Amino acid sequence: MKLLLDFFPIVLFFGAFKLWGIFVATSVAIVATLLQLGWMRYRTGRTEPMQWLSLGVIVVFGGATLVAQDETFIKWKPTVLYWAMGGALLVGQVFFRRNWLQSLMKSQMALPDHAWLVMLWSWSGFFAIMGVINLWVAYHFDTDTWVNFKLFGGMGLMLVFVLLQAIYLGRFMDKGEEEQTTPDTKP
Repeated sequence: MKLLLDFFPIVLFFGAFKLWGIFVATSVAIVATLLQLGWMRYRTGRTEPMQWLSLGVIVVFGGATLVAQDETFIKWKPTVLYWAMGGALLVGQVFFRRNWLQSLMKSQMALPDHAWLVMLWSWSGFFAIMGVINLWVAYHFDTDTWVNFKLFGGMGLMLVFVLLQAIYLGRFMDKGEEEQTTPDTKP
């Protein structure tokens, strides 16, 4: 359910773009992100930092798109979001010696420290590459192609990346569960 809700603004942006163009789609994305945030707050009583970041980026870049009537700003939005997420992971690791990915996900899976570190660096790299790819598509193709890439290409690349990472992490998952369920044998 949460996964579907995460893609709610993107799908609405896509539909609105196909029906009414980039400026209406941008307005729809801003409103959809606000509704998404409100719904999550209502359902869970809390809001994740990434949701606030996403809202801030869509309001700033979407707002600039609408005020300036220039689609360049909205085309930069995914790149800024990707780079902010990847950059936050790097800043946490390099400057604070904290693996924020591990902090967010350790309750969901047990992994050895080196696997968490590989996961952090791979996500940081993935976000950096996705930001570059988004800009390349935005500046080398028309807006229709960019919107199609944003929905299908971006989600497809994310799916492939997550599957590859799941294959890599799969070998640690059983070991992590065994370590958690094995009683302490020290006297």
